[in-house]
Amino acid sequence: MNDPTTDTAALPQDGQEHRLHPLSWLFVLIAQLKNFIPALIVLLFAGRGDQTDLYGLIAVVVLVAVSLAQYFTYRYLLRGDAIVIRSGWLHRSVREIPYARIHNVNLHQSLLHRLFGVAEVRLESAGGIKPEAQMRVLRLDQAEALEALIRQRGHATSNDAPQVDALEAAPLLAMSNAEVLRLGLISNRGMLVVAAAFGALAQTGDNVFGVLIDHWGEVAFGWFTGFAGAHADDNPVVVGLAVASLVLVALLLVRLLSVLLAFLQYHGFTLREDDARIRVERGLLARTRSSAKRRRIQSWSLHEGVLHRWFDRRSLRVQTASGQRGEGAQQSLKELAPIATPAHCDALIQHFLPAAGWDALHWRPLHRHAWWRIAVPGVLMLLAGTAVLTWHFGLIGLAMPALLPLQLWRARRIADACGHACNDQLVAWRSGWLSKTWNFAEIGKIQAVRLAQSPLDRRLGMASLLLDTAGASPFGAPLYLRQLPVDVARDLSARLLGQLARRRP
Repeated sequence: MNDPTTDTAALPQDGQEHRLHPLSWLFVLIAQLKNFIPALIVLLFAGRGDQTDLYGLIAVVVLVAVSLAQYFTYRYLLRGDAIVIRSGWLHRSVREIPYARIHNVNLHQSLLHRLFGVAEVRLESAGGIKPEAQMRVLRLDQAEALEALIRQRGHATSNDAPQVDALEAAPLLAMSNAEVLRLGLISNRGMLVVAAAFGALAQTGDNVFGVLIDHWGEVAFGWFTGFAGAHADDNPVVVGLAVASLVLVALLLVRLLSVLLAFLQYHGFTLREDDARIRVERGLLARTRSSAKRRRIQSWSLHEGVLHRWFDRRSLRVQTASGQRGEGAQQSLKELAPIATPAHCDALIQHFLPAAGWDALHWRPLHRHAWWRIAVPGVLMLLAGTAVLTWHFGLIGLAMPALLPLQLWRARRIADACGHACNDQLVAWRSGWLSKTWNFAEIGKIQAVRLAQSPLDRRLGMASLLLDTAGASPFGAPLYLRQLPVDVARDLSARLLGQLARRRP
């Protein structure tokens, strides 16, 4: 993709309605086929040689007709203050989207898009599950010009002050290939692929794992013990080494796939800010460019796992006001820094939240009995495991409570690592022990404050605060301040509500 400062002259601005790209119907058809792939496979390949074989062909013809109908009935018009989209054949709709209400603009190019020189455009507003408009597809120069037009006219009707020219502004973060390699080594994206492969093998019903371990033991460890070559299948040492080596191979495969996926998804990752918009571009084969107004960011999440610490890296994610789900969620702006050094992450936070005082937060501890509360689920599971093992294996199950000190020690470490902080601009929650996370939000972005107490919390004199932000995803990073002293929780709740009341117009 080129720079979004492309001349908007590429767009039709003659005051007339226009159709999408002539190949738009093909990409609509492909999107529909994705939803019907299992049914089509069954119809096309599981037929019995009679007339039912035609059902798959009929279904494809119907989908092609629907795609063509959608192409011929989808029109868009660019007005001075809004984009007007008319769509539908039997059920017709006309949607007017003011430029100032478009908060996120996402351009997506798969390999097929790049082959035909087109791009998919998604326009998102502050709320809703679906985007305000999903244009499949526009010519690439027109898609980039539309993005530039929305940015320019959005500023003309809003209070956002344009900042530096994107052509002159250096990227806030540009990931090199070495950084993408580190991201692949840190992440576990390949685990899903490996797990799916093992799951498929397990469903064959031919004891694939047993055969694999036997052969692996014979081939790899037969030389290790001369006598075991002929008895590798019943030698416990060889079988154990075979299992361990297979686990090692699986771990290496996970890392290899994770690196491959990281290059596919994050190659050329660039973070920029122009005209009060944050813009991220990434992807090797499929390119995606997401942008969102800076003020639409609702909450922030800084994460540091064990592998992150080994590589001296952290990741920085955000949640925006648009609550996109499903396919669109993959293209929304979420990551400001897939990985970066801790200093670089702090610099990004300081850049976007210069007055928040992130580097001077005063962190406060949890309730002094919080570690008991944190230990309860683990202790209950330990007792349940003891009962089950004792029931099935006798007295050997009574060895399980020996893990109780370890569980209590872990709860104590977690409680010591957690904390909360709040100043006039920011409220933050720190959690995790081995894997640490900092979730925070500007106080002005908080929509509601909920104080909760379980019966055990009331007994121990503690409470938790759940802070809601606009468009917060239930699968996103929660701003949940747990196990606070009840008086601290009530004071903090009253303070936040008071600040929110004073900030409302």
